[in-house]
Order: sequence, then C-alpha cells, then structure tokens
Amino acid sequence: MKQPYNTTIYNTALYMRLSRDDELQGESGSIQTQRMMLRQYAAEHGLNVIDEYIDDGWSGTNFDRPDFQRMIDDIEDGKINCVVTKDLSRLGRNYILTGQYTEIYFPSKGVRYIAVNDNVDTINGENELAPFLNILNEMHARQTSKKVKAAMRTRFANGAHYGAYAPFGYVKDPDKKGHLLIDPETRWIIEKIFDLAVHGRGAASITRILVEEKVPTPGWLNFQRYGTFANIYAGAPEEKAYAWTIAQVKSILKEETYIGHSVHNKQTNISFKNKKKVRKPKEEWYRVENTHEAIISEDVFRQVQEQICNRRRRQKNGTTQIFSGLVKCADCGWSLAYGMNSQNKNPYAHYHCSKYGQGLHQCSMHYIRYDVLYAYVLSRLQYWSVLVQQDGDKLLKRLLNASDKERNTARKRQTAELKKAEKRKAEVDTLFAKMYEDWSAGRITEYNFNMLSEKYQGEQRELDAKIERLHEAMEVAAQTAVDAEKWIGLMKQYVNPTELTAELLNTLIEKILVHEAVKSEDGSREQEVEIFYRFIGKIE
Repeated sequence: MKQPYNTTIYNTALYMRLSRDDELQGESGSIQTQRMMLRQYAAEHGLNVIDEYIDDGWSGTNFDRPDFQRMIDDIEDGKINCVVTKDLSRLGRNYILTGQYTEIYFPSKGVRYIAVNDNVDTINGENELAPFLNILNEMHARQTSKKVKAAMRTRFANGAHYGAYAPFGYVKDPDKKGHLLIDPETRWIIEKIFDLAVHGRGAASITRILVEEKVPTPGWLNFQRYGTFANIYAGAPEEKAYAWTIAQVKSILKEETYIGHSVHNKQTNISFKNKKKVRKPKEEWYRVENTHEAIISEDVFRQVQEQICNRRRRQKNGTTQIFSGLVKCADCGWSLAYGMNSQNKNPYAHYHCSKYGQGLHQCSMHYIRYDVLYAYVLSRLQYWSVLVQQDGDKLLKRLLNASDKERNTARKRQTAELKKAEKRKAEVDTLFAKMYEDWSAGRITEYNFNMLSEKYQGEQRELDAKIERLHEAMEVAAQTAVDAEKWIGLMKQYVNPTELTAELLNTLIEKILVHEAVKSEDGSREQEVEIFYRFIGKIE
C-alpha cells in the first residue's frame, strides 16, 4: 500500500560531535566528514537545515555540552522539529540518557530524529535495534575509558608530565615529550615563595608580599606568552597581572614538582559517565622521584611542610604565637599549649603540656612561663651569634666534635637495642615453632594454641617494626661539615638579635623540648629546656 505524502516541513538541526577519546581510537568521524554526510542526506531528503550544532572535543557520556544544550534551547523555542546525526553514538554514549532523548523527549516535542548510519528514523516508528545500539555505544565508551586510563597509568609510572601547560617555574622540553625543564624566567618566583615560607611567612603574608612587589601571576605570564586566558586578562587593569591568591601560594608550597618529583593521579572522574572531579587518597597517587631538575632542595621543602603543619592562627588580640609548633613536651612529645593567666593582677602567658591539659592525665603539666622561655631562647641565640662573629671556623670545629660524640653515643645505644630486639625476635620465632609442634602433636589444645599464637604474632609485629626503625636510624647519614656550615651561615643572617620573631625561630630552630620542673626544698624551681637547632641538632 502506498504511504500518504508527507507535507510537513522539517526545520532541521544537524548535530555533530567528536571527543578526544574518539580521536585516540582512530575513528573516521571527523567533524568535516560528519558535516558532508549530514548536508548530503538533508539535501537528498528535502530537510530544511536551520543550523549546525557542533561539540568538538566533548565526551558523549554526558549531555552538558554547549552546542547540544543550544540545540535543546532551539527545540524549546519551536525553531527545530528534526534532529539528524551520523549515528546514535554522536548523539550520546550513555544508553539511559540517549534513550530518554530519542524515546521520550523528542517525541514529546514533536521532533523527528534520524541517525543516518544506524538506519534510525522515528517517522517510521520505534526502531527495535536502537536500544541495543545505545547499550553497545555505552560499552564502547566504557572500554575506551579503561584503555585511556591504562595508557595514562603507564605514562605516570614513567614519571612523564602530560598537561596543557608545564607547572609554574618549568617549561616543556621541546626535545623530549613529557619531560620538564626549569624556566629561567620564572624560577626566581618559586624560589622567592619558598624562601619567604622557610623564614616563617605564612601563605597570606607571602600573597601580600607578591602583590605589593608586583610579582606576575602564572595566569598572566601564560597570557603574555601563549595568549591563553584572554577572557580574563585582555583589557584588564594592570593590577590583574599581580592578583595572587592565598590558594595559589598554598598549592605551590605543597607541590613536590619543585623538588624534582612527579606526582600524578591526585584526582579522577567519578565515572566514565560523570566527569566531575574527585580527590583521590594519597595511597593511590602515582609518585615517581627524580624525573626532572629540582628548583627547591628537599631540606627546604621538608622544613616548609613542617611549618605548614605546625602553623597556628592569630589570637583574638591580633598577636601570633612565635613559638607555635616548636615547643614540645620532653616526656610525651605532644606540643605545649599556649594559655593566659588573666586572674592575676598582672596577667601573663604560659605553656603547658596539651596532653595533660586534655584531662588524659597520661603526662604532667610541664608548665613554663612565656617570658621565661622567651628570655632563655633569646639568650642562647645571642650566645651563638657572638661566637659566630668572633671565630666561625673555631665554632665549626666545636660543632663537628660535639656532633661526632653525640653520634657515637647514639650509635652505641642503637646497636645495643638492635641486638636485644633481634635476640628476642629469634626467641619468639623459636617459641612459635615449638608451640605449633605441640599443637600438631596434641600436647596443647586448639584454644590455647590460638590464644598464644595471637600473643606471639603481636609481639613479632612489634619487634619487626622496632628492628626496622633502628636500622633506619643507624642508616641516617652522619652529621657533615656542610650541615654545620649551613647553620653558621644562617646565624650570620641574624647578627646580635635583640628580639625573637617567628621568622628567626623557624629559620634557626627545629624544636624546643621542655622538661617537668623540679622543686627544691627551699621552694626554688629548676627546669631543663633543650633547644634543637636546624641541621645540627642539640649543642651545648
């Protein structure tokens, strides 16, 4: 029977899409190829083409694509009543959402849908194969996603860098793909940021300095070099070039790229359908060491990370506690908490063990007044400053001799502890083996075997961990003349200090251990305070 002649005028949208994954798979579906095919089809079938809608470089697993949404807006406005694609996969690779558009949305709006290569045309009624084609398209997207991720993992394992831009302070090596070279024009900015941080400056303070000194931002430099971010910087006022943010500074200070390591896989998509980024746990990161030249030394980077962890916010009165993160309990190792005694006629500040202060009663007070601690630390730094100025070489020899003596004492103690731990480990191994024989022979019950087994296994784990710690401690490189010279060099930066600052303390001191005070019969109070200096440790 002859079909009735259709007089409907089809105002048509030609929709084209190509994702980067499609390109990787080598699909012959370029935008130009799709355009030629769809225009020819429209001309042959009398379709009135209103517009072309092109999403180049967009995944088909979601529908938040700019030109697809523009097409939907035109359908809502009544401009379009026909949509033509090369095949169903160009419309989308999420079979649920694709099916919702082809089977629910388009029919509800009176829109005819045509997928040329899949022989789908809704004017002929439902196509029974379309749902299966949609499922196959999604399976293809899923497999492509897995292949791309596998390829990226291989690249990450080799320490290669892949991204639109090199990290700030570096440029891409033109002769070796994935390799980074130090950018001589911007490395000074990274060095400046870390130098400020290592001298006690926080991210907010560093940001203010960068803005005040008109240091150009990474975005501005990219705009100047490559013309990127023109929507932000083109025609913008001058201060936009120096508009650093605290978040940018914090990100740079935590970035291991600057010590020569490559860290990848920090974030991922929720799934191949949902492109929203989520942070991955550290144990899943890909970390490869020494993949490129470092800008910052590991010593400086490690010190900055310690200071970031120990940093405290400003107090309500606007002051910052200069000892924050440095003062520790000599017995339990917890930080000392800062407090104010306001009940006294003359209020004063003090420190006390935070573990004791939490009511755990697993330690003692370790109470010390702020002014007493301040005076003692200042006096010690003044003492060393005088010696450095009088005869730096003599002090260097003194430090090295003291270091040798301390190292020898520590080595003897560690050796003795290691022998004791290894001996006990051998005893436990023997006891465990004998116990197993007794259980096999029926000399002990299974209940007793399980109970003793758990006990010995726990002790084995503790001994293994202790032995490993001791080996690591004994393998630490000996204190060298270079380390002592570093500290003397730092002391020379602070000649005759008359006051303490957070910058000075964090530069020169690693930690301060406060012991519990001892009261004499006459009521006097004595208290030991140990100062451990950067690079050289404790010196007398």
